[in-house]
Amino acid sequence: MPSNEYALVDDRYPQQRIVQVAEELGLDADVIWPHGHYIAKVPIDELARRRSKPNGKLILVTAMSPTKSGEGKTTTTIGLGDAMRRLGNKTAICLREPSLGPYFGIKGGGTGAGKAQVVPAEDINLHFVGDMYSVSKANNLLAAMLDNHLQHGNELGIDPRRIVWRRVIDLNDRALREIFVGLGGVKHGVPRKDGFNITPASEVMAILCLAKDYRDLGKRLANIVIAFTYKGEPVRARDVLADGAMQVLLRDAIHPNLVQTIEGTPAFVHAGPFANIAQGTNSAVATRMALKLSDYVITEAGFGTDLGAEKFFHIKCRLAELNPSAAVIVATGKAVKLHGLDNLGKHIENIRQFNLEPVVAINRFPKDTDAELKKIVNFCRKQGVKAKIATHFRDGGAGALELAKAVKETVEARGSKKVKFLYRLDAPLKKKIETVARKIYGAAGVDYDRTAEMDIELLTQQGFADLPICIAKTNMSLSDDPTVPGRPRDFRITVNELRVSAGAGFVVVIAGNMMTMPGLPKVPAAARIKVDAKGRATGLA
Repeated sequence: MPSNEYALVDDRYPQQRIVQVAEELGLDADVIWPHGHYIAKVPIDELARRRSKPNGKLILVTAMSPTKSGEGKTTTTIGLGDAMRRLGNKTAICLREPSLGPYFGIKGGGTGAGKAQVVPAEDINLHFVGDMYSVSKANNLLAAMLDNHLQHGNELGIDPRRIVWRRVIDLNDRALREIFVGLGGVKHGVPRKDGFNITPASEVMAILCLAKDYRDLGKRLANIVIAFTYKGEPVRARDVLADGAMQVLLRDAIHPNLVQTIEGTPAFVHAGPFANIAQGTNSAVATRMALKLSDYVITEAGFGTDLGAEKFFHIKCRLAELNPSAAVIVATGKAVKLHGLDNLGKHIENIRQFNLEPVVAINRFPKDTDAELKKIVNFCRKQGVKAKIATHFRDGGAGALELAKAVKETVEARGSKKVKFLYRLDAPLKKKIETVARKIYGAAGVDYDRTAEMDIELLTQQGFADLPICIAKTNMSLSDDPTVPGRPRDFRITVNELRVSAGAGFVVVIAGNMMTMPGLPKVPAAARIKVDAKGRATGLA
């Protein structure tokens, strides 16, 4: 695991004022909304003003199948961005906002590591600008108005057994996974089973990431399906009159957040949906704005090519009309030891199916040997893929210069080619599921539980079959079994159920046991965090 030597920004890393970072992007100081000296929101109007300006080049950072500790996608994204800027390119980075769940749990913060970090890391990982709270409040307001509707007569005929909207909190708390609400008598509501998700798992977060503007945000919020009636008809947020107030709560959250890396590279850190039950990328507004303000934009998608990248292409690129120019696959010596080179080969194959040429970034760890990494380089060479060893954790942008050169060469060689989608939106749901399972996971086929069969029939009848799909499965394997490493063959995946995220605009396909409210480990990271006499936080990962 990375050491904490560079975990906190201090006098060793002097920061520019955020107005200077904005000026590098061509944003005047009087148009941004500073939150202190080092963080600012950039009004969505700045995107509209640049509508006619050509886009820069979009580069996705993804990964091979990971180990439990992760392979450093965020760190690589930041290091690559710093390196591109060192080469004289106008560059911006786009990342998701971290959640407090993993920060206080086991994985730590989401701002990079070593000398490849976005700063101020402590502020970004903690309260930041309040976007997470806005999403939580909007989500829970909808839950409150739903229960209020039940309390006051239930005119819509909502079946309390078929309420699908859950409350959220941005912490790991397994005790809240399954709860009962409305207990205590008539005055306290209608008793029913409920539960909590963690905030990044909320459909409101997915909507915030895909909304184009205020109007689109309101439309998507109104379309959220929260329950079904006794007759089996969907009930939406607009039916309980919650969408307008939810939109108000998200009024400021829709504006992208601007920070910087340790080296001063502009970075948009905005919104943060899960990469299994949602699209796992930062907001479309932030990405589109960065493309108007920069020549190169480096972004990441959660997990490997089989999850985050597939959803990035099929959901985000489709809905936001994005055309990426390259994809970087992060590989590490420890991931290759666990999964083998054939696994990396499958992820290379996956990127090529989207009509993109990948570059492999070998994120070097201190215990890696030259022989181990050379083996990866030689394997990639045989696949016709450029592979570069990068030391950005230790050396910052200087450690990723060769990687940046390879990425730039790949972008320039691509020209004006378009990304290729693997399924048509008008294909049946089963066809979409089987296409992803066979082509991306390498499965021999798909089996459907009885519940899933009924869900497919119902969603098709209700007009949701034309939406893109979002398959939720384990990130630890190309299959749906987390205990199967490598590149499994002749396996089948099992679909347990389907859920519609009508506001976000996709159908969630559950393959395996998906946990939307994580729990804390025996000794959580929160146990070592303190504030010293000078008010400085210590023990932060």
